[in-house]
Amino acid sequence: MKILVTGFTPFGGEKINPSYEAVKQLDRQVLDARIVKAEIPTVFGKSIKNLEQLIEDERPDVVLCVGQAGGRFEISIERVAINVDDARIRDNEGNQPIDLPIYEDGRNAYFSNLPIKAIVKRIKESNIPASVSNTAGTFVCNHIMYGLLYLIDKKYPNIRGGFIHVPFFPEQVLEKRNLPSMSIQQIVRGLTCAIEAIISNKEDIKMVGGKIY
Repeated sequence: MKILVTGFTPFGGEKINPSYEAVKQLDRQVLDARIVKAEIPTVFGKSIKNLEQLIEDERPDVVLCVGQAGGRFEISIERVAINVDDARIRDNEGNQPIDLPIYEDGRNAYFSNLPIKAIVKRIKESNIPASVSNTAGTFVCNHIMYGLLYLIDKKYPNIRGGFIHVPFFPEQVLEKRNLPSMSIQQIVRGLTCAIEAIISNKEDIKMVGGKIY
């Protein structure tokens, strides 16, 4: 089995992006899976093109995209991506699409086909906070997740794919009072647990993981 894991370049004035910093530290082998690691630009359009080229080159069985969610205190396993770009800030090339579809011929939303609740369970077993998230936002993280699932729907039906958000590193919140963070060691361990759950669970488990709001 081959698993492609991607993280993003820094954006929004940050000097680092915990997603790719953690991805870089993943082992190249997890259980029986070979891990391929890549950095994706935080740019609308270009991010999906880069991801599709990686899929063409690597032919992975699973694609796991990882991004930064500053302000969240836990590792968030995303359930759904929606077909809209609505950027609160500009991306790394100055683009700021507002209320635009990602793909005109795409569905309103696509759901991850990864075992999201099994992933949450496995991460929590390592005493790391994690939960299912029902919104990936409307910036480049949702954009790449939607693009991945669109490609799976249209071109790569045998691939499993999804998205995980990770918190800020502690060094990113030194001047951001009251914002949570998580160490790189915990994030790397959490992502490793996620990969283990993906390998071990072809189907998801039934477990309470919904939210009231």
